[in-house]
Amino acid sequence: MLQCCINAEQVLHEMPDHSHSAFVPVSARDLIAAHGGRITRTRVAVIEALQTGQHPLSHDEIGAALNAAGIAHDRVTLYRALDWLVEQGIAQRIAGGERAWRFELQSGGDHRHAHFHCDRCGQILCLEDVPATAAPVLPAGFELARSELVLHGACADCGRQNDQTGK
Repeated sequence: MLQCCINAEQVLHEMPDHSHSAFVPVSARDLIAAHGGRITRTRVAVIEALQTGQHPLSHDEIGAALNAAGIAHDRVTLYRALDWLVEQGIAQRIAGGERAWRFELQSGGDHRHAHFHCDRCGQILCLEDVPATAAPVLPAGFELARSELVLHGACADCGRQNDQTGK
């Protein structure tokens, strides 16, 4: 499976001088501090869970990763940590199935890509080679806050199951 956005060992973060597009690895703690945030066990653990995720993760998947790492947390604390990471531009939300958000770390710079959502099993896959950029013409007075490109269909496994059942 493709890994989403970042290398599993590090977050890519833009150089502070913005003089070129080079990126340097920083730890979760350094990333939080660079954004002026309070360094908490939950925030660090959430970033680390997103770093090691092979796809955008749901709140429940992140919670399970924190549980597996022995990090005590509650649902509200986890939601607040995720909201803060999104507000700071460290992570992004992706619309998932069953009206649930999925989360992934932003890579450095302006890299954006599309996602594929399997409507049968709910898997979300990063499509690194498909840019998610669009420059729509909006009516006067409208401002675009964010956009995302999510393609829907069936993943290879679900497609094979469909072929075998004749549906």
